[in-house]
Amino acid sequence: MSSVAPTCHCGSESSFIDCCDRYLSGAESAPTAEALMRSRYSAFCLRNPDYLLATLQKDIRAKETRKALLKSFAGTQWRQLKVIRCQRGLLGDKAGEVEFAAFFTQDDEGGQLHERSRFVFEDERWFYVDGDILPPISLSRNEPCWCGSGRKLKKCHLA
Repeated sequence: MSSVAPTCHCGSESSFIDCCDRYLSGAESAPTAEALMRSRYSAFCLRNPDYLLATLQKDIRAKETRKALLKSFAGTQWRQLKVIRCQRGLLGDKAGEVEFAAFFTQDDEGGQLHERSRFVFEDERWFYVDGDILPPISLSRNEPCWCGSGRKLKKCHLA
């Protein structure tokens, strides 16, 4: 009898243990801006305010509170992450940007966060700085539904 490890929340198709868990546990630092963004998404899925605070750039961290993060978790379930574009943010870079769309339900209503996030590399680690909220993206009718049902969008939330 074999058990299959659950896939990572970030949509990488790797197991959680082989993907974001190593960053959330503190065993390793995210090597790229995209890896940090994906691990922060997983932290939102797992309602881990400590990791979210620890990965904020220090000037931004001073303005965010654990209490505010815990409040933001209430009634929200993150469903799917779609990375759209990455600019810089690789080994040797000092800054990077990651554009993504994150789909969620909040109090049983569907929603989407489409953001272009900015990251900096300081003290040998990547940190989230801030982001620009962008208009929602449109999904093709034949893409998997954002809700995680496993059905195509046209057979699920467009039906």
